Order: sequence, then structure tokens, then C-alpha cells
Amino acid sequence: MLIAIVGALIISTSAPLVRLSDVAPATSALFRCAYAVPPLLVLAWLERRRLGPLPHKALLLAWPAGVVFAFNLLFWHHAIDYVGAGLATVLGNLQVFIVALAAWALFRERPATRLMVAAPVVFGGVVLISGVFDSAAYGSDPVMGVLAGMATSVSYAAFLLLMKGGSSRAAGPLAHATVVATVTIAVLSPLFGGADFVPSWPAHGWLVVLALGPQVLGWSLISFSLPRQPAALTALLLLIQPMTTVALSAVALGERPSPLQLAGCAVIVLGVLYGSRRPQPVLADADEQEEQVPKTSTV
Repeated sequence: MLIAIVGALIISTSAPLVRLSDVAPATSALFRCAYAVPPLLVLAWLERRRLGPLPHKALLLAWPAGVVFAFNLLFWHHAIDYVGAGLATVLGNLQVFIVALAAWALFRERPATRLMVAAPVVFGGVVLISGVFDSAAYGSDPVMGVLAGMATSVSYAAFLLLMKGGSSRAAGPLAHATVVATVTIAVLSPLFGGADFVPSWPAHGWLVVLALGPQVLGWSLISFSLPRQPAALTALLLLIQPMTTVALSAVALGERPSPLQLAGCAVIVLGVLYGSRRPQPVLADADEQEEQVPKTSTV
């Protein structure tokens, strides 16, 4: 859990770094993966020397995970462009509900009933962020930001589930997924506004930090923790990311969402926290427990 939390804190800097790079969404998505490939290949080689070749199943799941991750980054970086780093990160972390339901179907990890109760509450928070009822909504296009954020959540959930099902290793699957994501983003970039393949400085500097920090270190820690705990719990721990990103974006970028949008953030986070809580076992009181103990006679 501690490793997952540290990883979530590191990737919470992703959206502010994307904004600071000040490049097109497809460009930041491409270079955060491309610059991460060399160090990830080194980590994968060290892992292979210690543990042997990567299992065949891990490869078969890492490659589609890379394709899904490419879509995740393209949608999310566009959401950042539409509605800012903080709100886009909140919208991109609705994956908790999707992961919980998919994990129930795939891994037999039954979600709590309260998760379904919280679903309409969280949807209400999404509506508040969209700015439909808010003339002072933050962002160039809040409605498109919500749509891109929802697409981010779906692809994010698929990526987490594929990475969980592959292997208990971290570096190897992540390296393969990142290489595939780099190629996929380069091919799909014309459909997402195009990418600048030669960004100038200081954009390069921010993209290097984005690649080495969140992409390499942050996702290596999260990939390590994924197979070692329930998928729904990992998704819940990743909620640290949007809460931290909203604070970082306010301080570093001067983002000021409207009161209704901030209320929407609070509704989403509280709704997901409530829905993801596991019910506590009901303990019988001392008298009931005493009555349940079979009494024996003595001779």
C-alpha cells in the first residue's frame, strides 16, 4: 500500500508538468513515453537478469495495455487542455467504479454494494464540473473536458486491469507497454490534433521531467503494487492523485475552478471514497458470543 501511495503522489505531478511544457496534447503524450523508454528498458534488463525471461502471458497483456495507455494519455492530455490540470485529473480518476466492476467479472473481487449507491452521486459531481449550470466555469471547453475525462477513465481502468493480470513483475511489462504506447501515439497523433516531433526548449526539459518522474518512477511503483493487492484497492489509493493535483495546479499554475466545479470535485472524491469502503464485519457483543459457546458438563 505504501508503494502504491508513493507512486500516486509522484504521478500527481503529471498534469501540472504537461501544462508547464506548453505543447500540443499529442506532443506531450508522445514524449512522456518516448523519453521514458531508455530507462525503462534498463530496468527491464536488470529485472530479467534477476528473475529470468518475462512470462509469455505478461507480454500478451502488456502489448494491448500499451495501446490502451496511448488512448488514455491522448484523451487525458486533451482534457487538460480543455479544463485544466486539476479538473482533468479528477475526471480521469473515475476508474474506481469501472475497475471495481471489471475486477468482479474478471478476478471475482466482489465490490461493496455501497459502490453502486455512490455511482449517481459521483455522476452529479461530474455534471457540476462540466459547467452546464455554471456561467463562471473554469476551462476553455468544460463540456469537452468532461467527455475527454470520461474517455480517460475508461481507458485508464482497462490499462490497470491489463497490467494487473499480466505478471507480478513491474519493469518488464511497463517497458513493453510504454514502447507500444509510444508507437501508437505517433501513429494516432494526426487524429488528435497532430504532434510536434521537434519541440523546443524549455518544453523538452519539462517533458524529460514528466517522463523520468511520473512515467518511469511513478508507474514503476504502481505496476509493482498492482498484482499484490485487490484491483479496487489500488484504484482507490490512486485517488490521492487527483486531490494532490488540484492543490498543485492551484499553487503552481494559478488554476481557479469555480465554486460549483470545486464542489463537483468534492462530491466525486467523497462519493468514490464512500463507495469504495469495505463494510466492517459486525461483531457480536460479549453476551451473544457467550450464548453461542456450547456449554459442557463436568463430572
